[in-house]
This record gives sequence, C-alpha cells and structure tokens, in this order.
Amino acid sequence: MSAVSKPHEIVERALGLSTADGCVVIADEHSSANLRWAGNALTTNGVTRGRTLTVVATVDGAQGTAAGVVSRSAVTAEDLEPLVRAAEAAARTAGPADDARPLIAGPETSDDFTGAPGETSPDVFDAFAPALGEAFARARAGGRDLYGFAQHELTSTYLGTSTGVRLRYDQPAGTLELNAKSHARTRSAWAGRATRDFTDVDPLALEEDLGRRLAWAARKVELPAGRYETLLPPTAVADLLIYQLWSSAARDAAEGRTVFSRPGGGTRVGDRLCELPLTLRSDPDEPGLECAPFVVAHASGDDSSVFDNGLPLSATNWIRDGRLDRLVTTRQSADLTGLPVAPAIGNLVLEGPAGQGPGRSLDEMVADTERGLLLTSLWYIREVDPASLLLTGLTRDGVYLVEHGEVVGEVNNFRFNESPVGLLSRVAEAGRTERTLPREWGDWFTRAAMPALRVPDFNMSSVSKGV
Repeated sequence: MSAVSKPHEIVERALGLSTADGCVVIADEHSSANLRWAGNALTTNGVTRGRTLTVVATVDGAQGTAAGVVSRSAVTAEDLEPLVRAAEAAARTAGPADDARPLIAGPETSDDFTGAPGETSPDVFDAFAPALGEAFARARAGGRDLYGFAQHELTSTYLGTSTGVRLRYDQPAGTLELNAKSHARTRSAWAGRATRDFTDVDPLALEEDLGRRLAWAARKVELPAGRYETLLPPTAVADLLIYQLWSSAARDAAEGRTVFSRPGGGTRVGDRLCELPLTLRSDPDEPGLECAPFVVAHASGDDSSVFDNGLPLSATNWIRDGRLDRLVTTRQSADLTGLPVAPAIGNLVLEGPAGQGPGRSLDEMVADTERGLLLTSLWYIREVDPASLLLTGLTRDGVYLVEHGEVVGEVNNFRFNESPVGLLSRVAEAGRTERTLPREWGDWFTRAAMPALRVPDFNMSSVSKGV
C-alpha cells in the first residue's frame, strides 16, 4: 500500500499535482454496518468500507472560467495523477461555466482535518439487536411476521481547495425500516425511523404499533376516489416537502419555470403560502439532525455549484410564518436574482405556529376526527407539472378509516394528485413536530422533523390495487 493513503494526505497530494488555475478535492470515506431480517429471524449482516474522490479543476480562459469534474471510487495514491489529469482535461475541453465564481478562500481549517476518518461497526447495534430479538418473539406470539433492515453509515468528508480551505465533517446516518405482515399475507403495516446511533430506536414499541395497525386492518372498507379529510403522518409530510425543497431553486423560479415563479417575472419570495403560520427551515446545528456546516458540491446544477465548495452554511428559513422567505440560491443565482445566498442544507424541519405549544400527537388528532382517512406512507412519488409542482404517487401499507375519533378499519389504497405548495395553503392543523424517516426519499435524505398535518380535502384521484 502506498504511504500516501490517509484521506487528508490524498487531498493534499491531489492539490499538489494540479496544474489548473484552481482545484477542489473532496474525499469521502464511507463506512457502513447493516442487519436484515425476514419471517422473525435475522438473515444477513455485514460491514463495508469505501472511498470516493472527486476532483474539480478550473481553467481560466478568454471567454470565462471552465470546470471539469471527475469522481472515482476506491482511489489509492497511484490513481491520483490520472484522476487529476482527467479533471483538467475535462475543464480544458468544456465551455465557460455559467456558475463560475472565485473559489472560496481560506484559511478555513477544521481542527481534525488531519485525523483518521470515522468508522462505524456492528457495535452500533449492541442495544438494538437484543430488543429486535424480543420484537421477533412478540410478533411470532401475536401471529405476525417481521421483515426489514437496519443500516448505519458514517461518512467522513475531507474538502480541500487550492485557495487554502481545509474542512472535514463526519456524518452519521442510520435508518430502520420494519414491515409487519399477517401470516396469511393479507395485511401489511410499515414503520420507519431515522437515527444517528440507534440508541433512540425502540423496536418493541414499533412492533406494538404495527400490531395495532394490523388489527385495524382486520376489517376492510372499500371507498371510491375523491377528496377526503386526511391525516398525513410525519413521514408522508417529509416526502412531500423534501421534493418541494428540491424544486425550489432560485434560478428556475426567476426564469419562470416553477411554482415559485411570479407571473410577469421574478419570484414569489415574500408571498404567503400557508394560511397557518408554518415555518419550514434548515439548520446545520439542529439537535439530532446535525449536518455539514459548509457546502459540499460534487457537481453543479440548478441548486448547487462546485465553485461554492466550502461556503459556510447557517440556519435558513425557507418559509417563515407562512410566507416564502428563501429559495435555494447559489452565489451565481444570487447575482442573477438579487436574492440572498442560501445554499441547500442537509436537513429539513417543519414547525407549527410559534407560541401555541408543541402541537398534538397523531393519536390526539385521530381522536378529534369525525370522519377521515389516516395514511401510513406515500410511495412512487413523481412530478406531473413543474409549474404547479403537482405530484402523483400511491399510498402504501395501510390507509385507515377514522369515524367518530376511532379507527374503524382499513380502506383500499389510492393514487393521489397533490402539490405540496397547494397542500400547505389548505392545511387545517399541524401536529407535534418529530423526527421522521421519509419513506420515498430515505435513500437520499434522512434528516427531517415534521408534524402530522390535517388536510380537509386531500385528492385521492383514483383507487389503487397496491398493498
């Protein structure tokens, strides 16, 4: 093995090899551990490690600055020079970059930049695994089968630039997905959790809740498509609002291409989006949802720029007290739109009206429902119309009928058609904000805290035969 193998050494060596006018190097050291189970028994477990190196080369020319980006995995010291040269070649053959800006200047150095990368291991499941075994026994005794997986990842990111930036961040991320089925496979219920370290995940409590849902499903009720008062649990709210965040690039809005475009030109920043004074925000220091406090951009796009790598991040309100406050804005799109710089941040929190308490639990909201639907989760979400951000998708693993404050049975699944922006404008109640795992987007975005929402007329556009 080469003597140059530590992540910070790889970054420094790649920067030293660069002959471009500017260079950014990002080393991501990945470590993961997982458990999988089926039919109330563990089936597999494993650990993995890996490295991905991204080199951004920038070349100044008469027409402007061009950028070339190359990423490769399992990079060793011997692979560095070919990788750096490939990024430089890509830059020299590329046209001027629209988002070109001076690289963020140092000295900005993390105290632990030269430290060894973090690493997870099966030890992260030391308390969780025995409790999972107890959940298996309880499920078996109750005539239920549990399926699912638990995964914990730790990614150490080292970011260096030719302008003196040296930053490092360790990001833990854990997910649990648990599915309970009746022995006859006629009933199914799902629960998911996001966690940093599995110390706050109780599989016994989750199994108990899934058992309650399977009991609800013993009675079947067929309902037609239509608009129903609907209680959306935090996981479903997260899936809708994460997609809204991903669709809120300032440049797209200013160019008239999104739901955040103002008719006649400009953006809708400042417009009221919610009748309730809801706040949608991100904060790198949010307790339990901590994420990188600086920009890490492996590629440029409408809502990101490789030239912004290392830019400090701070708490940002996307919607404040019901009004659109910020759009995702790079330095380039800030110059184009006149809006403040507001890069994307790796978490998302929705909160109800300030000063009105924490909000009610989902069970309390059910108890106050005369007649409506209670969802479990959303699935297969796809965009239909970017101008209104109309989304379609399916309900999954349990839609329940609530009458006179009690769940009285399970109804058929539906296809829905809703815009999260339109939905926010019609929310009648926001419950208690709690950390949640988005089911549809959980492979890409796990750090979310959302309340349950009561929507008086959620659009179930057609009946679905899905389970």
